[in-house]
Amino acid sequence: MDTTAEHFDVLIVGAGISGVGGAYHLAEQRPQTSFVVLEAKDTFGGTWQTHRYPGIRSDSDLYTFGYRFKPWTGTPIATADEIISYMAEVIDENDLDRHIRYGHQISKAVWCSAERRWTITAEDADGREVVITAGFLWMCQGYYRHSEGYTPKWDGMDDFAGPIVHPQTWPEDLDYAGKQVVVIGSGATAATLIPNMADDVEHITMLQRSPTFFFPGRNVNELADTLRELDVPEEWTHEIVRRKILHDQAALTAAARDYPDLVRDELLNGIREVLGPDYDVDTHFNPNYRPWQQRIAFVPDADLFEGIKSGKASVVTDEIERFTETGIALASGAHIDADIIVTATGFNLNVLGDIEFTIDDEPLDFASTVTYLGAMFTGIPNMAWVFGYFRASWTLRADLLADFVCRLLEEMETRDATMIVPRLGPGEAEMELRPWVDADNFNPGYLTRGMHLMPKQGDHAPWLHTQDYWTDKDILPAVDLGDGALEFD
Repeated sequence: MDTTAEHFDVLIVGAGISGVGGAYHLAEQRPQTSFVVLEAKDTFGGTWQTHRYPGIRSDSDLYTFGYRFKPWTGTPIATADEIISYMAEVIDENDLDRHIRYGHQISKAVWCSAERRWTITAEDADGREVVITAGFLWMCQGYYRHSEGYTPKWDGMDDFAGPIVHPQTWPEDLDYAGKQVVVIGSGATAATLIPNMADDVEHITMLQRSPTFFFPGRNVNELADTLRELDVPEEWTHEIVRRKILHDQAALTAAARDYPDLVRDELLNGIREVLGPDYDVDTHFNPNYRPWQQRIAFVPDADLFEGIKSGKASVVTDEIERFTETGIALASGAHIDADIIVTATGFNLNVLGDIEFTIDDEPLDFASTVTYLGAMFTGIPNMAWVFGYFRASWTLRADLLADFVCRLLEEMETRDATMIVPRLGPGEAEMELRPWVDADNFNPGYLTRGMHLMPKQGDHAPWLHTQDYWTDKDILPAVDLGDGALEFD
């Protein structure tokens, strides 16, 4: 350990939505705790800084994606700039900027049980090595690799004469005016890009191997508008609308599980209302999985379908045979001409920020650990990781886990403990271990590709990663920290 290193009680990794929220809760609930936030980028915002493609917006409503402590007053689906402005207000109003250090890329995290602390090695914006020690490590860096997106390798990619662009690394100088553009992919990113480019291009095509479920609707919340007309305070409006949205989301999730065919018909009928009875909705928008087995993408004001209806955009459902000099040859024998190809093909799953972890001189094998409440992990002392929800807003779990971490730190202080680590009890050695996420329940490509890197979960509490807000909101605040699953030292 470097005895000259700066020391903090808590080190938060990342100044995205989770890290800024964690900093707020820590300052609010434990003002006596010293902490620092290290962020690799030169500013806050996380994913909203990484993604700068045309039209970048949330795919969750901001009444639930926004923090519970900061009322959202804009439209439910917000642009990246609106979200960054909202986060800037949180930082400014709560004097959080003094805790955040930008341009710090962490490379190593070393735990020493003898010293009861983490030693973090990072490189700052000037290329200098920085060493900081901390009693507790709070991982808020997200779940995907920001430096590069996932692009499959297709035959002939080097033959294509134009640029091939991933939305995660969008060039600022990309000129697509009057061009023919093909967007490979069918998720929320593709559904955002296409209507926002359609007016400027000659034509834009969404090329998908298989469809995604979409839900078109107006980008308004009528309940919020009504409450504001009645001069209800924004804090009340924010909470009431959050609860209504969460109630409706839970009802939709239950219906998708119990009545999948009915939900499928409702989703497809919503698209038919925009595109008309003659459009082949069954081919292009009827997935081969049940609703909510992958994320349902909300399309504000039906802009994707309005673009298709206008003729400026189109959808092709087919397999890619190979790239050619002038576009993409398809398995059906057809060819799509393109000047620019955009690969909206997903993320690379990121495990603990791609940081090299060592526990008492042993390299960490994260995949061999078992999760405690989806937040801590067997054999890893004094660390929590924020991993949000797939079917609900990420921030809902970030808020809940912030409360949990603050309560955990309080319990450690009460017990005069300097180390806390989850450990399986003697009777749990034979517990059935399951994947981090049940693939039959939720199976997007980035999870399927990276599941082998992730920890396991058990078959009973507290060794579960439920991915269910309605379960977590009751369990996390009430969990018995003294039930033996956590070892205090």
